[in-house]
Amino acid sequence: MWDKIKDFASEFFVTGDPMILGAQVSIALAIVAIVFVLTFFKKWRWLWTEWLTTVDHKRIGVMYIICSLLMLFRGGVDALLMRMQLAAPQLEFLNADHYNAIFTTHGVIMIFFMAMPLMFGLFNIVVPLQIGARDVAFPFLNSFSFWMFFFGAMLFNVSFVIGGSPDAGWLAYPPLSGLEGSPGLGQDFYIWGIQISGMGSLATGINFIATIIKMRAPGMKLMQMPMFTWSTMASCVTIIFAFPILTVTLFLLYLDRFVGTHFFTLDGGGNPMMYINLIWMWGHPEVYIVILPAFGILSEVVSTFSKKKLFGYKSMVFALMSISIVSFFTWAHHFFTMGSGAGVNTFFAISTMVIAIPTGVKVFNWLFTMVRGRISFTTPMMWVFAFIFCFVVGGMTGVMLSVAPADFQFHNSYFLIAHFHQVLIGGVVFGYFAGLTYWWPKVFGFRLHEGLGKWAFWLWNIGFYVCFFPQYALGFMGMTRRINTYSFDMGWQPLNVVSTVGAFLMGAAFLFQVWQIAHSIRVHKMDANGDSWGDGRTLEWSIPSPVPFYNFARTPQVTGTDDWWEKKQRAEAAGKSVYDMEAAEPLEPIHMPKNSNIPFIMSTFWFFAGFGFVWEWMWMVIPSLIGVIICMIARSFSYNTDYYVPVSEVERTEAALRGTN
Repeated sequence: MWDKIKDFASEFFVTGDPMILGAQVSIALAIVAIVFVLTFFKKWRWLWTEWLTTVDHKRIGVMYIICSLLMLFRGGVDALLMRMQLAAPQLEFLNADHYNAIFTTHGVIMIFFMAMPLMFGLFNIVVPLQIGARDVAFPFLNSFSFWMFFFGAMLFNVSFVIGGSPDAGWLAYPPLSGLEGSPGLGQDFYIWGIQISGMGSLATGINFIATIIKMRAPGMKLMQMPMFTWSTMASCVTIIFAFPILTVTLFLLYLDRFVGTHFFTLDGGGNPMMYINLIWMWGHPEVYIVILPAFGILSEVVSTFSKKKLFGYKSMVFALMSISIVSFFTWAHHFFTMGSGAGVNTFFAISTMVIAIPTGVKVFNWLFTMVRGRISFTTPMMWVFAFIFCFVVGGMTGVMLSVAPADFQFHNSYFLIAHFHQVLIGGVVFGYFAGLTYWWPKVFGFRLHEGLGKWAFWLWNIGFYVCFFPQYALGFMGMTRRINTYSFDMGWQPLNVVSTVGAFLMGAAFLFQVWQIAHSIRVHKMDANGDSWGDGRTLEWSIPSPVPFYNFARTPQVTGTDDWWEKKQRAEAAGKSVYDMEAAEPLEPIHMPKNSNIPFIMSTFWFFAGFGFVWEWMWMVIPSLIGVIICMIARSFSYNTDYYVPVSEVERTEAALRGTN
């Protein structure tokens, strides 16, 4: 009996690696600490009623962002471990298997579990406020989407200490991801973690399209929406067409592993290249899914801190939607070397060059918006300048990669690694940092510390260029991706050392951001009127900060783009306070959704179903799926799902937030 327990434990838990043992101990201590704090301060009921069961889009957005920052830390640690291994030739800091697992989890975490939730967090916090809505179209579905993401991320991350991490690369190409290449459980954790979180992502895309189309304030036409809302629309349209491809592709891979089909194995009539085509039919639109909202963020920040209307509004909308469409016709540039022939390569080379045109349009729009503007060099605006320069360089190297003959030389080299991080860190991450800093006071009621924010800004930027510019040169020198060691005579060590130093500078920048948040929470000045930066142009700045749970005491009436800015100008011309003008309108009871525990419970069942599929434990899978069905039925028969906020409560809340009696 004891021997059976030991055998099971040795298979169930990852053993034999000191770093993983340290992680297991750290996770256990963190869980104990969290349970102790919640118990000591008697916060279990607060956690359940205020957060775990909430359908408030703002709280859901905060939870997305917290998860994203935790995953940024986890993925960043993976990156530092890889850079330490590559800092010198023939190091044995990480063995080959551990290195493969780390670069696999690094890629998956940064794309699926860092960039996506940070994007969804900003969607949730900002979009309903920008369009004058009191919540999203489907609040229940919004809560379910978050918890599906959360439990999918947990299922993937638990493989680090239970069962073993995937090690076939972040896109899991066969035959490496097949049973012969990956006989362990890591690849199954990969499949089900992404499948479960992917269902949440698809639901979010549907939800925000419905919200933007149906929930806009009276008078707000499509061509009067703020640019971040337009970028959300473009991103969500791409999501609903791209993510079903990912779901089907990973399901076919699971059938190859679990049932023994041959979709992607050469024996039996399959073809691994079919998988690579399918995964990149999702993968390249995914790059634009996460970058499009960053374009919207920059448009908002540039307009606010230049104190001007955005230059070329219609061309910007056209550019965003064009990118959303053309992104589905560029996937094969990731494997020009496949041997499809000159005709196919020419088509995808041209489509890749074409998509650079609307991207360039936006850069000129931002620059022309700044021309003759009274620019304020706040931290969000500094991230804008960092984004523009970095993304222009990344775009130029992308055009270099679009030239098929040149790509034959760049393919799978460190040039590609540098380009990919140039657009995803310099584009996505820098853009989202601008948005996070810009809208932080709207969520929490106070601005982040500017001095610490600028320290973080400079460390991020200096570290980024020190880390990734040498990698372009390493690519030209022949260093290929996915290698865990190299010999002394290759001449790569000096540039790898420089690159590693840059990675640690970015790690230091992240610590400054943590310090910035902690310091700002401890020492801050609460926002007086809701227009935190003083130059807000869109509807979210017309309401108090932090935002009341019902968002708008009165449904706003929109007359044009930058509606809040125009109202302030009209009030100033009339010698009146814009807040007094709005307060003159009568209040009405506000219709709001009730919290629900079903999304959390149903997503928990999905977690256990996925865990059961990984271990092939049907005794766990079947009851879990039955639990999912029961939750769906329970939801179908839930009728008491909303309520009205009385006028008296709205008056008290507004008086408290506005600082009036």
